[in-house]
Formats: sequence, C-alpha cells, structure tokens
Amino acid sequence: MTASRNSVDRSFPRSARLLTGADYSQVFKQNKRYSDKYWTILVRRNESGLSRLGLAIAKKRAKRAVDRNRIKRVAREAFREQRPSLSGLELVVMNRDAACHASARDLRDAIDRLLSKMARTAPRHGHLTVPTDN
Repeated sequence: MTASRNSVDRSFPRSARLLTGADYSQVFKQNKRYSDKYWTILVRRNESGLSRLGLAIAKKRAKRAVDRNRIKRVAREAFREQRPSLSGLELVVMNRDAACHASARDLRDAIDRLLSKMARTAPRHGHLTVPTDN
C-alpha cells in the first residue's frame, strides 16, 4: 500500500497501548462506560491527547484461546481504524458472554458502533464525567 493511498496512520504502536497495571487502574477508577450485547468499553480522557487501548478479555467469558484471540484481534483492528477520531481517550475493552459465540463481522459491527458513539459523545476537554445512578 502506498503512502498516498493511506495517508492516515493505522498502526498500533506501543505508545497507543495501555501497558502497566497503573494505566489500567486509572481507567478503571474514573471512566464512562459504553456497552452492548458483546462489549463493555471503559473510557477516560487523558492529558497527553494520545488515544490508547487496553484489552481485558476474560477467560471466564471466552474459555477457548481461539475465541479470546479472535475477540482481541477484532477489537485491535477497530481501534486502529478509528484511532484518529478517538484522540485523547484511553479505552479498556472487555468482552461479554455473547462475544465468544458471535461472528467476527457481528463483533466488528458492534464495536464500530460503540466507538463511533464514543467519539461523538465524549467531551473534548477535561475529564469524562462518571455516570451516576440518580
């Protein structure tokens, strides 16, 4: 693929990943939650302006390694493609029970919808507000 045909960087460099337990803890502590039948995505605004992805694919929900790997592959690919619209957000993607029985296409459609919604509704400045049950 030539650079002129693909002008947007769709790679998944180390700087676009949540790497440490502390990175994950920050997102788990203060987040806004987006979910559907297959996915739960926790999102928080960061100070750096970079978008970063962490995966928390539960063995309890997808017992077979082949299912967990497929789920992770779909999530990473969706993130790579939508990364420009998610600038300044840190995401932790988790699977739900139905994800291990879904096709890759269904998983991809569902995560694309959630990421698009997130890109539209996440505040551009400051921290994301944590929803309350009031």
